[in-house]
Amino acid sequence: MSVVVPPVSIIEVELAVQGMTCGACAAKIEKELNHIPGIEAAVNYATETAMVAYDGDTVTESVVLSAITKIGYSAHVLDDQPFDDDLDARLRSALIRLAISIVFTVPVVLISMVMPWQFHNWQWWAMALSAPVVTWGAWPFHKAAIKNALHGTTTMDTLISVGVIAATAWSVWAVVWGDAIMSSAHNGMTMDQSSSSHVYFEVGATVTAFILIGRYLEMRAKHSAGDALRALLALGAKYATVLRDGEEVSIPASVVREGDIVVVRPGEKIAADGVVTDGSSSVDMSMVTGESVPVDVTVGDAVTSATVNMNGRLLVRATRVGAETTFARMAKLVRDAQATKAPVQKFADKVSSVFVPVVFAISAGTFGVWMYLDGDTAKAFTAAVAVLIIACPCALGLATPTALMVGSGRAAQMGIVIKGIDVLQSTRRIDTVVLDKTGTVTTGVMSLVDVVCVDGVTRNDALTFAGAVEKSSEHPIARAIVRTAEEEVGTLPALDDFESLPGVGATGRIGGTIVTVGREEMFRERLVILPKMIREALATSREDGHTAVIVTWDGQAKAVLALADQPKPTSAEAIASLKLMGLAPILLTGDNPTTARAIAESVGIDTDEHHLYAGVMPEDKVAVVRDLQDRGYAVAMVGDGVNDAAALTQADVGIAMGGGTDVAMQASDLTIVNGDLRSVPDAIRLSRATLRTIRTNVFWAFAYNVAAIPLAASGRLNPMWAGLAMASSSVFVVTNSLRLRRVKLHR
Repeated sequence: MSVVVPPVSIIEVELAVQGMTCGACAAKIEKELNHIPGIEAAVNYATETAMVAYDGDTVTESVVLSAITKIGYSAHVLDDQPFDDDLDARLRSALIRLAISIVFTVPVVLISMVMPWQFHNWQWWAMALSAPVVTWGAWPFHKAAIKNALHGTTTMDTLISVGVIAATAWSVWAVVWGDAIMSSAHNGMTMDQSSSSHVYFEVGATVTAFILIGRYLEMRAKHSAGDALRALLALGAKYATVLRDGEEVSIPASVVREGDIVVVRPGEKIAADGVVTDGSSSVDMSMVTGESVPVDVTVGDAVTSATVNMNGRLLVRATRVGAETTFARMAKLVRDAQATKAPVQKFADKVSSVFVPVVFAISAGTFGVWMYLDGDTAKAFTAAVAVLIIACPCALGLATPTALMVGSGRAAQMGIVIKGIDVLQSTRRIDTVVLDKTGTVTTGVMSLVDVVCVDGVTRNDALTFAGAVEKSSEHPIARAIVRTAEEEVGTLPALDDFESLPGVGATGRIGGTIVTVGREEMFRERLVILPKMIREALATSREDGHTAVIVTWDGQAKAVLALADQPKPTSAEAIASLKLMGLAPILLTGDNPTTARAIAESVGIDTDEHHLYAGVMPEDKVAVVRDLQDRGYAVAMVGDGVNDAAALTQADVGIAMGGGTDVAMQASDLTIVNGDLRSVPDAIRLSRATLRTIRTNVFWAFAYNVAAIPLAASGRLNPMWAGLAMASSSVFVVTNSLRLRRVKLHR
């Protein structure tokens, strides 16, 4: 007898985590959570958030929160806003602490290091002035160190706190019990003073000031790095007006229900994805798609949440609300992407988690070696403190998150959603881009491109008769004919006795005239004689890759209407960009070879057997992608339909056009929300730039520590300058990431 195991209920939450001061904090929290059975967590120091997935059958939300509290931090569940509401207050508090610390530090440095500024008993004044800095100014570091000690752990704050306390304690001893009062100035870069006379008040104060500067700049830079996503999330509608029992009622946008009729006045944001049931207007889609040109909408057209109604009053029936809207899903994908980690960052986190004990060991070893070789306590002490201060690998914890925040945020502003760090890794290898035709390279909407009439028949006549018949049909070809007919002719005549002829055409009676619109095959089967002009027009349409229908009345063929799915205006430019990047574009379509070749030629894709695959059934698209991979190519697949989903999943990088189906977007790694093919090379270019930035950040963060620790241990670096260097490394990493905002794209 088989046992049915009930499915595990996995719950995903995003937490705001307070109290983290470095990458080691994030690593510690992540390790603690992942040790609990049923929990998988990823903690992001840059965003101060944690993405947690837990088994709802065995773990509760309170267990997750208490695990974080147990090790000295606090957390709460985030709803829609992934950033702390009190960030501005924290920035103000940090600035005040920094300003006051600098005010007291400057005179300490001057009287300690500039001999003309010194006076009798200046050491006492240095001690008094530095006291507020090394206590109140450095309190965030001391507080974190104490909290860590109580929980049996250490972080970068432990190193800073111990270094500042050690420098200050030594100096107090030298002033009170030593002979420091007898000394004059000392050199801030070297260690040539006697053991009992050297004081380090300026070291404790300046290290604190420099690190406070670094933390403040880091906080501001992190805030800037998240500006794009913050701005994106702020674009959503806060309130909506809905019809309830015939009355207009204003409610929070979050409580709009599926099926509600939402009233959208000019200038208001649309609160849900839906369909226009009344009215017409232009809608500004720029906040979702990145496109600045408004889109005209009328009854029956779909609209997207967070877009802005420009002029007319609209009634919109909500089809997707809350977290299911296009805007909400796009924001969630960006937030999820920012929570992922590159393999190189995972290694950096492991290093950070064990680094502090190692640094203490190196510092103690440095002190011992100096005492053994030189016997000068001051020199040994200075070198040991310098190692403590300079070794903090804070930059490692910021290397990946800040770059990913800026890169994905910039992409989101342009209507490009990058799902995660793995995507960035994959784009580096891409050399082949496979493009679906319909809806990707082309508009996906048939349009009338030519009308050829026999002698005595005008274009207006042909459109009037064809439009009247096709108005009763829902076929894409019929809709294209009707659209052009109504634009050029206006009101179409009434039709009687309409009959649809599936697969071949339609017929009906206008007054006393029988009108038929259909494919060539139907008229050949009916032995209708086609005039030479009609036959030539059909042949030309076939050569051009167009779809042609014949219009007959009075039993005679009168006109040929040629239709085509036209390339998007930007497709040729996009293909050219891909080629300039060294990528090979390939067209993959189920359409006939003639049509496929015509489209490929019009956008600049080669039409040989290696770059054009036509007549491919949906189930065979996967085989084409797999075959290319088997031949050694790294493939990006671009598509928009359900029939593309499997191929998108098979490809090394799947790119979905946002105007397509949910299935395609779910199967993809990148989503082009704006549907502009030029965004495909932009997305690849931005992904590669983000990955390069991550690698640069990690390299310099490691290089800094590898070079700095031996320098400090050798006694060549005063702790004061070590503090400055440590703070500068974090600022460098964040500012380097901010350069991604200037990556050149097609716009």
